[in-house]
Amino acid sequence: MSAQTGFQAVTGYLEREGVPFEIVEHERTESAAAEARAAGLPADDVAKTVVLRDETGYRLAVIPASRRLDLGKVRDVLGETHGLRFVTEAEMATDFGVFEVGALPPFAPMIEAVELMDESLLDHDRILCGGGDHEHGVLLDPLDVVRAGQARVADLCED
Repeated sequence: MSAQTGFQAVTGYLEREGVPFEIVEHERTESAAAEARAAGLPADDVAKTVVLRDETGYRLAVIPASRRLDLGKVRDVLGETHGLRFVTEAEMATDFGVFEVGALPPFAPMIEAVELMDESLLDHDRILCGGGDHEHGVLLDPLDVVRAGQARVADLCED
């Protein structure tokens, strides 16, 4: 673990990018759905970052905490991709050590990944995103998540 925490890395990145955000501190949670409950928000207003990998590298899929990712739709959006799979917790711990496992923020440039964001998140004024640890979230405009994450917006969730 580096001297900088995952939470500090996230807030520092957002400040450098000029993205307005609100910090939401809550009890320790282990899932986006639990974070929604702890923050007193509907699960549709909370984004979870799903980490995938294929032969060319990491991919982030940012979807509502209330929904499930459709890998077929992700493959369609990415085009020619081979071996697309969910990453393991061990891979996350090794490759994204500054962040707590399962608390990766939705900002692909922070980890050199390609980012996709589910279009339904744009229906919200603000969404709560992972803050790099399990006690903090960042509340921000979903359009700022797209911009700061350099995300491509598409339909990514199971119907």
